[in-house]
Amino acid sequence: MTSRDPFRNPFDPRDHDRAAIWDMLVPRDIDAFVAADWEAVAEDFISSNFTGMSGHFQSEPDRFTLAFPTLAAYRDAWIGQARDFAARKAAGAYSGDPRAGIFAATRLEEIEITGDAALVRKRFDGHLARTDGPDERMNWQTLYWCRKVDGRWKIAGFLGYLPHVLDG
Repeated sequence: MTSRDPFRNPFDPRDHDRAAIWDMLVPRDIDAFVAADWEAVAEDFISSNFTGMSGHFQSEPDRFTLAFPTLAAYRDAWIGQARDFAARKAAGAYSGDPRAGIFAATRLEEIEITGDAALVRKRFDGHLARTDGPDERMNWQTLYWCRKVDGRWKIAGFLGYLPHVLDG
């Protein structure tokens, strides 16, 4: 059994669409989040008709909400989460490299593409080691719907904060 390199794009570089989607949703997203730099990912979104839903880590769809009815609402929440993370990181709350920990917890191996639309499954399953208490658990998944606009893949919306494994 070979170990997985979390920094390596798992898609064949000749599969330009899947490789580009992975680059957008894994390294660019993680690097921007760790740096609390929304501008680094702002162009990865389609602002017109953007919709973000939250599953609130619940398996029951009746509990899902329209948490981010606009890209601006999601941007503001994202910036708040990224700044909170950056403050914890700056305060020494994490041992080791939390960026590497996020990469290690992230799996994006399933992308369904039909024409200029894509359904992407991104899962998180891991821990960030903390110096100030128990490890921070990362265990959820997000379903993204993406569209190719002017030759570039962008995020049109998502259903996130779902349990990693939904009850069957």
